[in-house]
Amino acid sequence: MDWSSYRAVLFDLDGVLTPTAEVHMRAWGRMFNDFLSGLPGQAPYTDEDYFAYVDGKPRYDGVRDFLASRGIALPEGTPEDAPSEETVCGLGNRKNDAFNETLARDGVAPYPGSLGLVQDLAADGVAMAVVSSSKNAGPVLAAARLSDYFPVVVDGVVARAEGLPGKPAPDTYLRAAQLLGVEPAQCVVVEDAISGVQSGAAGGFGLVVGVDRGVGAEDLSAHGATLVVTDLQELRQS
Repeated sequence: MDWSSYRAVLFDLDGVLTPTAEVHMRAWGRMFNDFLSGLPGQAPYTDEDYFAYVDGKPRYDGVRDFLASRGIALPEGTPEDAPSEETVCGLGNRKNDAFNETLARDGVAPYPGSLGLVQDLAADGVAMAVVSSSKNAGPVLAAARLSDYFPVVVDGVVARAEGLPGKPAPDTYLRAAQLLGVEPAQCVVVEDAISGVQSGAAGGFGLVVGVDRGVGAEDLSAHGATLVVTDLQELRQS
């Protein structure tokens, strides 16, 4: 990997820098299966559902898309809905509570290969940002002791405040590049979700790296990844 061809690297967080994608998966499964257990005739929620409808998307989009796949209609509600409410936003907030409980209890450490690559890039003066659909990016980065490496974080909080559509739209990645002062063609996007590589491909970025943490290399390539690895250690120069 010749990093000298690029000026900035834009990382997704969950599943790319930290194994919090696994925590998200468990939280989604717990929330959706509790909800579905009260509906007759509904099959359980599975990991296949996660990758097809939820992975990498803003929280409420994931709820909405999964429910649509099952033909379930709920009121939209508002982001202020209590987790007990059976609305799109209520279910999303219920999932977020489950995620935060697990993060507080267990903490999180970065993938060793990801930490090594970030340290290499920082030493070489390459600009870096985190672009995450999650509204929990700040606490996760702090828990993983990565905050100091990323002066720019465009997450679900920023997207909502600035009215930016979430992945697979490219807007959050484009905003991160703008905040770093780097043209998209000079940036590398690093993603583990189909919606994320679609976002990178749609934004005209110089390179879209897919990290296969379970989605599958073929699916990542088919949706926009120009290079697929299984661990960011593979991208280190030493």
